[in-house]
Amino acid sequence: QVSLVESGGGVVQAGDSLRLSCVASGRTYSRYTMAWFRQTPGKERDAVAVISWSGGNTYYADSVKGRFTISRDNAKNTVYLEMNSLQPADTAIYYCAASIVNIISSHRDRYNYWGQGTQVTVSS
Repeated sequence: QVSLVESGGGVVQAGDSLRLSCVASGRTYSRYTMAWFRQTPGKERDAVAVISWSGGNTYYADSVKGRFTISRDNAKNTVYLEMNSLQPADTAIYYCAASIVNIISSHRDRYNYWGQGTQVTVSS
């Protein structure tokens, strides 16, 4: 089993930046696909960014492309999401996820492990 813990969320104004972190423990995931999803009440949980085990391949949702950057440091068992030019529409709970399938995917059912989420609130 893999345990994922997110941190770095908070309340910011439009145009500000935040960096989210996800620390994994329990089993190495250096060859796992890692992803960030986000969800608001009553809405589906949708992929924001995905990164391959090597860090060489990534996916970004159109709504965040050019503003968000996903990265990973396997030596520290940590995945990051750098969020720039934040907008009120980015307000959500952000979840870290890990997949044992070494392929880029934005589908929720491809991910085997999930964190508890961290709240990001952007005011205008």
